[in-house]
Amino acid sequence: MTETIINLESVNPLEFFGVNNGKLDLLKKRFPLLKILSRGTQVKLSGAEEQIEQAKEKIKMLIQYLEKNGNVSQNYFEQILGGDDAESVDHFVDKNPHEVLVFGPNGKSVRARTQNQKKMVSMAEKNDIIFAIGPAGTGKTYTAVALAVRALKNKLVKKIILTRPAVEAGESLGFLPGDLKEKIDPYLRPLYDALDDMIPADKLGYYMSTRVIEIAPLAYMRGRTLDHAYIILDEAQNTTDLQIKMFLTRIGANAKAIITGDLTQVDLPKNQKSGLEKATRILKNIDGIAHIELDEEDVVRHRLVKAIIKAYDKDKDPSNEK
Repeated sequence: MTETIINLESVNPLEFFGVNNGKLDLLKKRFPLLKILSRGTQVKLSGAEEQIEQAKEKIKMLIQYLEKNGNVSQNYFEQILGGDDAESVDHFVDKNPHEVLVFGPNGKSVRARTQNQKKMVSMAEKNDIIFAIGPAGTGKTYTAVALAVRALKNKLVKKIILTRPAVEAGESLGFLPGDLKEKIDPYLRPLYDALDDMIPADKLGYYMSTRVIEIAPLAYMRGRTLDHAYIILDEAQNTTDLQIKMFLTRIGANAKAIITGDLTQVDLPKNQKSGLEKATRILKNIDGIAHIELDEEDVVRHRLVKAIIKAYDKDKDPSNEK
């Protein structure tokens, strides 16, 4: 059995261990074969040398994050611990500052974290329209929003427009309580969440009040021409053929668009086909339009999401049917 002691003198030990040692418990859960003890400003690890080296690498990342930001949420703490490879956590620690897309309000660096996300960034720099297709949790929307925020900060565009089809309510929201904004906001919440990670609250409020950043249902795009804008159509699998054609023909001068979707999660009525499938097929060979497919290897949510996606993919495989 090997023992090692790690000093936490450069950070606040209370931030590392968490309230009632909640974060320390996550560390113990991540490395169940190790004996892990907290002693003031130290962590003592006892166990197999290989396990200790793995734990030391994770603790080093956590210390680096705390040194930069001063605090770490329990969610980020768990994400850093949960990553099995450097790519899945490198956005928490600046290994290559040139890869950072934007810095969030808490100092967190937002970057493409997987090979396909990096391809998506590269494609967006060379093309005006990107189709990013893949399952939930692969970072399609988050990467798209980061690209849009970067373009706005660098003054490459004058505004950001984020839109989704409010298909769950059939784009007929009258039966829901509240004013129009209250009716629509639940369907657009994921877009707000991504922006909250990248822009300080006061500045985001200003951008939205002045319509520099606009979040609206897809139906509100009809009849507009969107110039000097970064436009994101999210959940595009829930658009009809006419809707996605309408969206694509809104794009004006000096504008870029990213269309994201998951063709395995179409919520349209059974008698309607997803317009995303047709659009990706017929627009495949047009110069200036790029396509990227993300998969379970790009999942950047909780580590179990990757396993869940694999399980569902396996279940729908005809060869597994008896």
